[in-house]
Amino acid sequence: MNTLYRKFTAATLGILAISIAIGFALANFVYLTSTKEKIDRQNVEIAQEIVDVLEQVHGSGTAYPPYLESVGKLGYQIYVLSESGEEAYFGQPFARGELPEEAMEVIANGDIYHGMNTFRNQFWMMGHFANDLRNTVGIPFTLDGEQYGLFMRPNNRLLFSDIHITLVIFIAAIAAVSIIGVLWFAKQLIRPITRLKEATHEISRENFNYALDIDRNDEIGQLAESFKMMQRQLQHNDEARKSFISNVSHDFQSPLMNIQGYADLLSAPETSEGERQQYVEIIGEESKRLSSLTKQLLLLTSLDQAAYPMKLSDVQIDEQIKAMIRKYQWRLEEKEIEVSYKLQPVCLKADAELMVNVWDNLLTNGIKYNTVGGSIWIGLSRQGDAVELIFRDTGIGMNEEAVSKIFDRFYRVDAARKKGGTGLGLAIVKQVIDLHGGEIAVESKVGEGTTFTIKLPG
Repeated sequence: MNTLYRKFTAATLGILAISIAIGFALANFVYLTSTKEKIDRQNVEIAQEIVDVLEQVHGSGTAYPPYLESVGKLGYQIYVLSESGEEAYFGQPFARGELPEEAMEVIANGDIYHGMNTFRNQFWMMGHFANDLRNTVGIPFTLDGEQYGLFMRPNNRLLFSDIHITLVIFIAAIAAVSIIGVLWFAKQLIRPITRLKEATHEISRENFNYALDIDRNDEIGQLAESFKMMQRQLQHNDEARKSFISNVSHDFQSPLMNIQGYADLLSAPETSEGERQQYVEIIGEESKRLSSLTKQLLLLTSLDQAAYPMKLSDVQIDEQIKAMIRKYQWRLEEKEIEVSYKLQPVCLKADAELMVNVWDNLLTNGIKYNTVGGSIWIGLSRQGDAVELIFRDTGIGMNEEAVSKIFDRFYRVDAARKKGGTGLGLAIVKQVIDLHGGEIAVESKVGEGTTFTIKLPG
């Protein structure tokens, strides 16, 4: 995560540096294309006014130095050169005092020297502040019949007044605070991501109780909430997986031990013929139980696949249910259970084999957990664009806790355990209904019976 922090900081500082470079380049462009010439022209006008005063008021060659000294004190650097070679400096001295050849034209031909406009410096705009005699403007003037050249530029100290220094400090303070603020913000931004990384490592070690303390209202907060939801779901899945393995082991182990035990009894010489027949029947029942459990597990595994190959066809639901009732007629008569139904002719696009599993599980549950002399009522009808099917029995019923878990795999209430159920039938029913885009609901009261309501898109 330190790498992300370094990248974020480097990117921010890089953007800041690029912004400064672009701003500096744009400022130089404006300065070189317009501002520089304007400054040169303004200084030429000032120098011309100084020269006009010299010629009109101080007509003597010995009278102008006090005037130029006073002008120098006002914030200008002045260099005066006569045609005889005499030179004089007023104000702050120049760091470099060499004039180019074209500057001599001021004295020789009376031309104006635009040194501030033509001066070149490797730092472009910063050349404006160069304390160089070449970086001046030159104006010719005449005193006592002698030709002079006045070369002038503003004093850098005038350019950098107290208000300018204050402004520079202000800008520097803003830059420093901005950089510190960006670094602090980057650290605050990275901290919850670091916690998310730690939580991920804990989950990889199957520690699903790791407390992720992130309380934010932004996208990272939403990510943390999603992570917590995933954490709870993974914990639930892990518990379900362990429970599934435990239940499968138990449900396979129990009939296998019974088969092994009764097989040993069959081989005992003292076992009578009647006992042998009884043991063979028990082994057969346990084998069927194993076979049923294996088939249900294979079906559930197939249904869990994201792309289960459903074989859709036109299925006459009412006919399927009637066929299922005829199939278990002997069990219904054995328990003296009365079956009544009201089935409208309904044809659906569905997987016929899977739907048979649904009716088989619901009907056998209605028989298995019903009371002797009880009843089962089945209703099938169209409700707008949907098909509604109701299975209602007068059996032992369930409490609210059992109802909330009835579709969990291997969940069996105590009464069901005594009747040899696998705990997978209703899980298969729920999976099949979900695959067909339907819904299933259950209502039950202890001692009164259970009602399953299924709605399928018609």
